[in-house]
Amino acid sequence: MKLNRFSVALLLSFVVLCGLCELGICREGDFIRMKLGGIHDCKGAENSFEIESLARFAIEEHNKKENALLQFGRVLKAKEQVVAGKMYHLTLEAIDLGKKKIYEAKVWVKPWMNFKQLQEFKHAHDVSTFTSSDLGAKQDGHGTEWQEVPVHGSEVQDAANYAVTSIGQRSNSLSPYELVEILLAKAKVIEDYAKFNLLLKVRRGIKEEKIRVEVNKIMGGKFYLNQMEQDRS
Repeated sequence: MKLNRFSVALLLSFVVLCGLCELGICREGDFIRMKLGGIHDCKGAENSFEIESLARFAIEEHNKKENALLQFGRVLKAKEQVVAGKMYHLTLEAIDLGKKKIYEAKVWVKPWMNFKQLQEFKHAHDVSTFTSSDLGAKQDGHGTEWQEVPVHGSEVQDAANYAVTSIGQRSNSLSPYELVEILLAKAKVIEDYAKFNLLLKVRRGIKEEKIRVEVNKIMGGKFYLNQMEQDRS
């Protein structure tokens, strides 16, 4: 069968177009952009329906393969890489037997083929990734500012109990310290750890006193008592 010049030109154009797509050259409006396999942040897309769907897909595929029971929590970070389609690099939070953990997943997508495949799924580290919303703080656009948080929050309660235990261990008193009440709680989130500034009412024997403490909680869930002083107010 002979092909005329128009048919040959059309065929060559189709082949070239397919090759460009495989290389990651994409048309957006009237512009053509090229990404040669670089990994780029999906800024602001962590909470998008598309990214969340990919994260849920990754967990479902992992559960099937490993006979696991992970439950989706949230997407922490999302990056994309142009390959033959797109490779999404996801950092996500999942719940394993009631405990929050962080996982990293890679999902390969070819939209024009309705193709989606989990390439990698691995445990990153135990979660202690905080956000102001986790602590009950109001977002005001200043993530490093102290913000008042609910005194009955679980993170605040854990920080206060740790502080009182540490104070007792450092004291030479024969009477143990007991936490009576958390009078005031402030917190701020810095990258992957949280700082708590607490005003505590404690009891030692029959004596009650107020102590102001600063406690850090870092990745992995460990607490550290940074400062403590008696409150004279």
